[in-house]
Amino acid sequence: MTKKPNFLFIMTDQHRADWLGCAGHPVLKTPNIDAIAATGTRFEKFHATSPVCMPNRASFMTGRYPSTHGLRSNGCTLSLRANTFVDVLAAAGYHTAAIGKSHLQPMMGQAPFGESQLETGPIDEAWRTDPGDYEQEEPHRYQGDTPVEFTPPYYGYQYVDIVSDHGDRCGGHYQQWFRQSAPNWQALHDRDNQLPHNYICPQAYRTPIPEDLYSTAYIRDRAIDYLKSQANAVEPFFAFVSFPDPHHPFNPPGKYWDLYRPENFDVPLAYEAHRNPTPPMRKIYEDWKSNARLVSPMTATMATERQVQEAMALTAGMIAMIDDAVGDIVAALRDTSRYDDTVICFTSDHGDYLGDFGLLLKGAMPFQSITKVPMIWSDPADRTAKTTDALSSTIDLPATILERAGVHPYFGMQAQSFLPVLNGESAKHRNEIFIEYNDSGARLGFQTAARVRVLVTHHHRFTLYKDEDWGELYDLTQDPNESHNRWDDIDFVDVKAELSLRLNHMLAGLMDESPRPQRRA
Repeated sequence: MTKKPNFLFIMTDQHRADWLGCAGHPVLKTPNIDAIAATGTRFEKFHATSPVCMPNRASFMTGRYPSTHGLRSNGCTLSLRANTFVDVLAAAGYHTAAIGKSHLQPMMGQAPFGESQLETGPIDEAWRTDPGDYEQEEPHRYQGDTPVEFTPPYYGYQYVDIVSDHGDRCGGHYQQWFRQSAPNWQALHDRDNQLPHNYICPQAYRTPIPEDLYSTAYIRDRAIDYLKSQANAVEPFFAFVSFPDPHHPFNPPGKYWDLYRPENFDVPLAYEAHRNPTPPMRKIYEDWKSNARLVSPMTATMATERQVQEAMALTAGMIAMIDDAVGDIVAALRDTSRYDDTVICFTSDHGDYLGDFGLLLKGAMPFQSITKVPMIWSDPADRTAKTTDALSSTIDLPATILERAGVHPYFGMQAQSFLPVLNGESAKHRNEIFIEYNDSGARLGFQTAARVRVLVTHHHRFTLYKDEDWGELYDLTQDPNESHNRWDDIDFVDVKAELSLRLNHMLAGLMDESPRPQRRA
């Protein structure tokens, strides 16, 4: 065993906590991910710090909240001046690698849908423009045939192989490889080239891309190549392996398209199951009824029961392909003889409504379907199967990884290590989880870009919406599906006051403490 453990950290995109076999899903089979859970600790109350790709991934990297690290919504960037826990590992002697979806910088060429209309003077922004290169994940960088090389470190990573975007539209290094591997690559992309099918789900189309040319297979193969390259290395490694699936569009390739049948999936929570829908829920429902145009393909939408079942079946297909890839990656790790000194983690950046109250995708309604994510930690120090209901969050991963590596964090990290839970020293971690959601423009009935702040305890979920006189309060003990909003319930006045105070205490403590003061005055 090496002096310091290796880390194989696997992340998926838009993957609900309850969509794993080991989490009790009644249809989906994930034997390889289940095998990791059978040798480690599976968290049952693990939440994203922000239920959106970029902000949560930046919180994972920095151990800081979006309002502190600055990548507050999709389309922003994580400053190249920001330290990350990967920087710390590299400084402590680790070899670090990112394979797959990074998404710490914009990956789409389009302008944001909700640009501010505020008129500015001769100086436009509050901060001077950072001279760093913030187009390293942009599509135009990968248009040529010469492989794009990163000048390390990239947020701490010494080796980088980027796969951006989702489904059959993935870009980055994968796109360059795909064009070289498939001479007819232009005939394999997008809805216009889809194979025949009878699905009616929004954003579902059957890609002709073969399984071995799909992004999941590419990431699997690059991860295996990396693990083989580290087989005889003296230094420990941190390998971040990140799959863009099962994020929409819903288009798993080959056999995974019809691996599951839509009619085998139940849709337990129709829109009508919510006793008092919130204004954005009503807005989405009314727009759906009137066939109103979506603001963007990334906007939460309503769907029929059949459409939801199809989305479920195709999501299951994408997860099944990831599960097969995970099995191959772990087998390769065993073949290198480094399994016995490697911590294996599995999680996701956020979830998907995936039919809850008739909704698909994600948005400014922080139901646990989008905030709760899978989290499994399998440690060579103890490969026994456990589950924990300790409240934990993505933001806590950097502190936990650094403590397990025996390395101190930097000043200003807001994370709290949950290693005592993993070691059996404590059954509890946090008393409450704080979640931020910041939209980049007005939609779903909000007059301005939504600013949402959430407090989750073991028993309640309390949500505050900026400038709104309504909010959300759910009794998770009696109402685990969050179907009855108690915000205006007279029986919950005291609970509401207590949770409001606790949320205010959290907000009061979110000031950036870094850098330290240099003088007394």
